[in-house]
Amino acid sequence: MTTYKLLLLPGDGIGPEVMNEVQKVADLLGQAGVAKFETETGLVGGSAYDAHGKAISEADMGLAMAADAVLFGAVGGPKWADVPYDVRPEAGLLRLRKDMQLFANLRPAICYPALADASSLKREVIEGLDIMIVRELTGGVYFGEPKEIIDLGNGQKRGIDTQIYDTYEIERIGRVAFELARKRNNKVTSSEKHNVMKSGVLWREVITALHKRDYADVTLEHQLADALGMQLVRWPKQFDVIVTDNLFGDMLSDVAAMLTGSLGMLPSASLGEADAKTGARKALYEPVHGSAPDIAGKGIANPIAMIGSLAMCLRYSFGLGDAADKIEKAIANVLAHGLRTADIRGDARSIISTEQMGEAIREELQKLVA
Repeated sequence: MTTYKLLLLPGDGIGPEVMNEVQKVADLLGQAGVAKFETETGLVGGSAYDAHGKAISEADMGLAMAADAVLFGAVGGPKWADVPYDVRPEAGLLRLRKDMQLFANLRPAICYPALADASSLKREVIEGLDIMIVRELTGGVYFGEPKEIIDLGNGQKRGIDTQIYDTYEIERIGRVAFELARKRNNKVTSSEKHNVMKSGVLWREVITALHKRDYADVTLEHQLADALGMQLVRWPKQFDVIVTDNLFGDMLSDVAAMLTGSLGMLPSASLGEADAKTGARKALYEPVHGSAPDIAGKGIANPIAMIGSLAMCLRYSFGLGDAADKIEKAIANVLAHGLRTADIRGDARSIISTEQMGEAIREELQKLVA
């Protein structure tokens, strides 16, 4: 049985609560002989700031670099609203992405049949929804320089953020999108704002050339990011794989997430380059939801996105696609039985706790791996 090294970074808010359920699922898979997981736990975000004065310590950063994969909960909360910008909780996640070179963020938006009525859209619009948003994660306006606030005098200031993309950054994220599409419905929608942004002009040129050169068998279309946002809420099932930059990917993936009824339902993967010899890659897996400080400690958070993130880890980092399928099947079965946490309650008569949802998923998974 292969052993994998997992670093758990629960973070803040509901992060520790949902991470606790993932640990139990990993333990179950080990007991079932699927794989063995050696886990270590570190601090990130506000919890790391409280302990070390920074959003992630050098020691925990070292553990992340050495791990086969990182599972990440959530960071931030009002407690740390006034800490210096460079050590704010979110800086820990940004450093992980940058130092681990996690350039490709995969965010699926899947509507489980049992939750079709939980969306704010009509059932016929979102039933059967299965979109993959591929977001470039280490370039663009979040990392471009200069990034600063300048005092202009006379009570005036100027905030500067710089959008920068090089050809290789666009091409490598494009390859991820086209390769994924070949395993799905063979369609890629590339999104930018070439009508007002030079980086968008280059993005469109590079994606078009890459498609013509290496992926002509895949259907490619281009949509402006604002128009795509409108189409996501008009008829989302027209999309298969969407590839876009860091800023637009951040916003569009949250729109897509809410089509499914709750941010608490959706996992994500952040991947680095595959090693030329081993094929291994740095990777971090996290739920799309935030730290939800308003419900932290109440035991009512939805652990499904965190457990789904483990499924993505099994699929993309460890090649355990069958085990990933079984986790996703266990989640679907629990939802089909009518079990609901507060965020996806809908018309359910009662709700269950974080721990109860985790237990129900493990019971279903136990049947599938037995």
